[in-house]
Amino acid sequence: MSRTVPVDEIRRPPVAQDEEARLRELGYQPVLARRMGGFGNFAISFSVISVLSGCMTLYGFGLGTGGPAVMMWGWAGVGLFVLCVGLALAEVTSAYPTSGALYYMADRLGGRRWGWYTGWLNLLGLLGAIAGIDYGAALFTGAFLNLQWGIVPTAGSTFLIFLAILLLHAVLNLFGVRLVSVLNSISVWWHLAGVALIVGALTIVPDRHQSVEFVFTEFVNDTGWANPFYVAAVGLLLAQYTFSGYDASAHLSEETSNASVSAAKGIVRAIWVSWIAGFALLAGLTFAIQDYAGTRNSATGVPPAQILLDALGSGGAAALLLVVIVAQLFCGNAEVAAASRMVFAFSRDNALPGSALWRKVSSRTQTPVPAVWLAVGVAALLAVPSLYSATAYGAVTAINVIGITPAYAIPIYLRLRAGDRFTPGPWSLGRWSRPIGWTAVIWVAVVTVLFCLPQKSPVTVDSMNYAVIALAVVLVLASVWWYVARRSYGTPRAYGTAREEAEIAEGIV
Repeated sequence: MSRTVPVDEIRRPPVAQDEEARLRELGYQPVLARRMGGFGNFAISFSVISVLSGCMTLYGFGLGTGGPAVMMWGWAGVGLFVLCVGLALAEVTSAYPTSGALYYMADRLGGRRWGWYTGWLNLLGLLGAIAGIDYGAALFTGAFLNLQWGIVPTAGSTFLIFLAILLLHAVLNLFGVRLVSVLNSISVWWHLAGVALIVGALTIVPDRHQSVEFVFTEFVNDTGWANPFYVAAVGLLLAQYTFSGYDASAHLSEETSNASVSAAKGIVRAIWVSWIAGFALLAGLTFAIQDYAGTRNSATGVPPAQILLDALGSGGAAALLLVVIVAQLFCGNAEVAAASRMVFAFSRDNALPGSALWRKVSSRTQTPVPAVWLAVGVAALLAVPSLYSATAYGAVTAINVIGITPAYAIPIYLRLRAGDRFTPGPWSLGRWSRPIGWTAVIWVAVVTVLFCLPQKSPVTVDSMNYAVIALAVVLVLASVWWYVARRSYGTPRAYGTAREEAEIAEGIV
C-alpha cells in the first residue's frame, strides 16, 4: 500500500535510490543507458528552452504585438508563472521518473484516458517544438548568408536549410545519450557566454541607445486589433513559447543517474536560469534598436540580425549571428532527444500506430533509432506550409505552446485532485504544493485560450491562427485511435512477469 510521506521526512536531504529498481517498480524493464548526470539533465531542458532560439526567432513578432513594453514586462510576468508550473511539475516528476513523463503521470494519477490525451498533446507540442526551433535556425542561417554573401533568402531555400538541420540532428541523436549529454553541457556555457557577448557588444559598441522609458513603456500595435489588452495578451506568445520544453528533463529520466531528484531539479534550474538570461538578452537587443521600422522590415528577414547590423556593422553582426545559430542548433538537437524518448515511451505502451517499430532500441547505442527518425520526419511535415504562407512559422510556434502547455497542467491538476493519495518522491514542495499547483493550473488554462485566438485582424487565410485547427485535429485523431488501440494501450502496473519480459526484449534490436 502506498503511503503519504510526512512533511518533516520530505524536507530531509534525499537519499539516492536505486533508479533501475524504482523503474521496475513503476512497471518498466530498463533498456536505455543511464549515462546522464544531474548537470546533463539540467542542460537538456536549458538547451531546449534556449533563450537564443526562442527570444531571437520571435523577437520580430514581439515588435508588432505590443512592442518593447510587452516583451519586457511580459517576459518578467510569464517567467514567474512558468516557474510555478515547473515547480509543480518537478514534484510529480520526482514521484514518476520515466521517459513517458507527463502522460505516464496522468495515467497513474487519473486513469488511462487522462494518460492517453495527455500523451497526444505532449507529442504534438514536442514535434511542433522541433519544427519551430529548427525552422528558426534556418531563418537565421538565411540571414547570415544574406549578410555575408548577399544571398536573398526565399521560402524554398529556407526550407532546404531546415531539412539539412533536421538531418544533422537525427544523425547526432543516433550516436547515443552520452553524446547528447556532452553537447547539452557545452550548450549551457555556449548560451550563457553568447548572451553575455551579445549584450556586452550591444552595450559598449553603439553610440546611441534607446531610453529606459522606451524599453519599458513603448507600446506598438501592428496587429489590426484595437484593444490594447488583447494585443498585449497575444504578445505573451514570445515568452510563453520560449519557456517551453523543460519537460525534456523528465523525458530523459530513464537515462539520468538519481533521476528522482536530478530530473526535478533540472526542470526548476533550467527555468530560473533562462528567466534571468532571457531578460538580459531582450533588454540588450531593445536598448540597441537604431531604427524601429527598419528593424521590423529588415532585408535579412530576421529583425535581431538588423539590430546587430545597425549597431555593430556587418562583420560584428555576422559573428554574433553565428553564435546564435550554433545555440539554436544545440537547442534543436536537445529537442529531438526529448521528442524521440516520448515517441519511444508512448510506443512502448502501444499508443501509436506502428508502435512495434517505434519502440525498438539499438543494442549498440541503446538509443530508440526509429523514434528519432519519426520525430524529425513529422517535424518536417509540420513546416511544409511555410512554403506557401509567411505566417506559417507563427502557427508552428503556437502549435508547440497549445500542445505542450496543457500537457504540463494535466498531471499537476490530477496530483492536486489526488490529495493525500499522492505519494511524493524524494523532491517535494511540502506545504507549498497546493498554492503553487493551483497557480500553475490556472495560468495554463489562461494561456491555452489566449494562443487559440487570432493574432492578426482582419482574419484571412494567411493571417488565420491554424494552431487551434491543429489542436482540434490531434484531439479528433486521438479520440478515433482510442477506439482502435484502447485494448492494447496501457501503462504496466508492475513489472516482472515472464510474458512482459519477453515482450520488452522483442523491442531491442
